[in-house]
This record gives sequence, C-alpha cells and structure tokens, in this order.
Amino acid sequence: QVQLVESGGGSVQAGGSLNLSCAASTGVYPMAWFRQIPGKEREGIGCILFHGDIVYSDSVKGRFTISKDNAEKTLSLQMNSLKPEDTAIYYCAAGWAASNCQHDQYNWWGQGTQVTVSS
Repeated sequence: QVQLVESGGGSVQAGGSLNLSCAASTGVYPMAWFRQIPGKEREGIGCILFHGDIVYSDSVKGRFTISKDNAEKTLSLQMNSLKPEDTAIYYCAAGWAASNCQHDQYNWWGQGTQVTVSS
C-alpha cells in the first residue's frame, strides 16, 4: 500500500504560478500527476518513471515541471503561466510497475487538490 497526499492547490489569476506537492509513504515506484475537470475524462499531465525518465503531455509542455525527491518521498508539480483552462482537481498517483503515463497503469491515488485560475 502506498499513501499519497496532495497539497498546494489554491486560486490564482491567469499568468500566475502554483507549486503542488505530493507526499508519499514510499518513493520507490513511478509516479504521475493527473487532473480532472467535472464531466470530463481524467487527463494525464506527466509522469516520472524508473531511471528518472519524465514524460509530459503536450498541453503543459513548457509551462509545468515535474520533479521528485526520492529521499524525501515527495513529488512536485511546478505550474507556471497558468490559464483558466488549467482549472481542475489535480491528483498524484503511484504505480508499482507503471511504464507510461496512462491512468490505468497506476494503483494508488491521492484525494486531489483544487486549482482554480481566474481571468
């Protein structure tokens, strides 16, 4: 069992920044960030896999940065140049054998943190 807790969400104006954190009970497994808008399918943001390889979705490339501190067991998401369309609940996840950023590869999930971007 892996326990995950997200934090750092909030409300910002367009163009602003937020940094999200995910505290994990273990930092051994691949981890990922996802987001979900009500009524829409869960969207992958990016993931960090074994060997430290990081993959991003096209929608956030150049604006969001994922990093992981294995010693501290923390996954971070730095979000810059935020847009209203970034408004969503953001989730972190861990997968014992994940090899990509697809949500069905992940076994354990946090409860999410709300990000709201106003215009």
